Amino acid sequence: MTESSPSNTAQKTRARANMLRPMTPIVPPLNVSGRALMVVIAIMSFLCAITLGAVTMVQEKAEAWQGDVSREITIQIKPTGNIDIEATLVEVRNLALSFQGTLTAQIVDRSSTARLLEPWLGEGFDMDELPVPRLVIVTIDETAPPDFTSMREALAESVPQASLDDHRAWADRLISMARITVFVGVGILALMFATTMLTVIFATRGAMAGNRHIVEVLHFVGAETSFIAAEFQKRFLMIGLKGAAVGGGVATLAFLLLSAWQSNSLATAVNDQVTALFGRFALSSAGYFGIIGIVVLIAGMTAFTTRLTVVRTIREIDRQRADPSLAEIG
Repeated sequence: MTESSPSNTAQKTRARANMLRPMTPIVPPLNVSGRALMVVIAIMSFLCAITLGAVTMVQEKAEAWQGDVSREITIQIKPTGNIDIEATLVEVRNLALSFQGTLTAQIVDRSSTARLLEPWLGEGFDMDELPVPRLVIVTIDETAPPDFTSMREALAESVPQASLDDHRAWADRLISMARITVFVGVGILALMFATTMLTVIFATRGAMAGNRHIVEVLHFVGAETSFIAAEFQKRFLMIGLKGAAVGGGVATLAFLLLSAWQSNSLATAVNDQVTALFGRFALSSAGYFGIIGIVVLIAGMTAFTTRLTVVRTIREIDRQRADPSLAEIG
């Protein structure tokens, strides 16, 4: 039986030691600069997600309001003279339903009319003592609306006290307001994205500056530029993904909590005021997918910035090795 040579024994010993020794990553784990970068990314992702959600809700609310206005017209009957207001309301409703393009016609009863006037006149007022107009709300077919001119002429002949409002002026103003609001919101969102990009770029470069010595060591031992860039890119991709996920998750949770609060506090003064000012905080699926897109975009931007920074750092190292005077100047 032959004895093992000293070289084979040494190789086996080193192999056994390598198997027992835990493998450490080439790029060190999260350090102080990495944590700071993650916090910055989380904050900027949260602000971008909140802005995107607000713009999405405004756009959806404007479209909903525009749809409601374009689907309904209102016929108002003034209680002038000695007319029988209830019989006149029925006559106006039947006249509106006789036109092609009219889907439904609903008379607003006395109790509903009183509730509409309560914010201005208070509770318990007598409608018979005031010349309160009565309304008939008509739902129309948006694709084939009725002839409003003919309907006005028929109302003028049958019920002179009636007036038709097709809400065209309100619809035009609403469309203009919605477009301006969405345009301003998109502009704010673009500024937020630009700010986020610049913040992530400078924060990533600052974090990379603290790891420059690692890049130098790997480059001096012969590691290729693509290998070094890929290692740092993977590390900072996880940092960007975690930070963006935290920011986007907090924004999503904020929208869910606000929506749940509004749903559980209906018919309260605070909820009515908040809803009147800001509308419902319910975010659609498009808004949530937009938040996911922000998370992916910011994480990818962090990784791409890291790769460019590593390549640039290696090029600076090569220039300094070729011309040592550049290092002294730097």
